[in-house]
This record gives sequence, C-alpha cells and structure tokens, in this order.
Amino acid sequence: MAEQDDDAAGPLVRPYAMTHGRTRASADFDLITLVVAARAARTDEGWEPEHLAILERARHPVSVAELAAAVNLPAGVVRVLLDDLRARGALIVRMPAARTARPDLDLLKAVAHGLQAL
Repeated sequence: MAEQDDDAAGPLVRPYAMTHGRTRASADFDLITLVVAARAARTDEGWEPEHLAILERARHPVSVAELAAAVNLPAGVVRVLLDDLRARGALIVRMPAARTARPDLDLLKAVAHGLQAL
C-alpha cells in the first residue's frame, strides 16, 4: 500500500533539493521571459537532470511559463535553474520589452472634439 502511495505522490525529490536550498534567482525572470539554449551549451558538464531537461526543451525560444509546464516544475524552481544555466553561459535570456500604455482612443477623440468646440 505504501508503495502505491509513493507512486501517486509523484517525484520524491523536493524543489529545495533541486535548487540546493536557493529560493530566488539572482535576476528576475518574468513568466513571459523568453529563453533559448546557447549553441555552445554542453550537456556533459555535470548538469543535474532538471538542468538537462530545461536545455532540451529550450532548443527553440520558449517562455519561462511554458518551460515550467513542460518540465513539470514550479515556476520558482525553474527560475533558479535558469539562473544556473545563464550564469554558466548555457542559456540566452530575452527579457520582455517594457510595456508602454497605449492612449485611450475614445479619450483622444473626446479631447479633439472639445478643442474643436472652443
């Protein structure tokens, strides 16, 4: 019975073990940040299995959110692992462009009509 319970529980490796106790990445990875494995990334450098899974799925640009879902790990854990990969030159990170608020078209029309009425 206990063996069935373990199988149903999923992987027994806890996230803090995968990240060696780290809970935050040194850089802020937004969920829409795009990452791609560097061409020179080597898979024989003593990476953990989770790092290798990320590199495998990041052969083409992928967002942090998609990557977390693909490797079935919490986004916080993936961010720490991505930080490891980037620090060793195995990953290229493209932060999302700063969003600028677009002006409300209806408001601009109302201002234009108000100015015309003067």
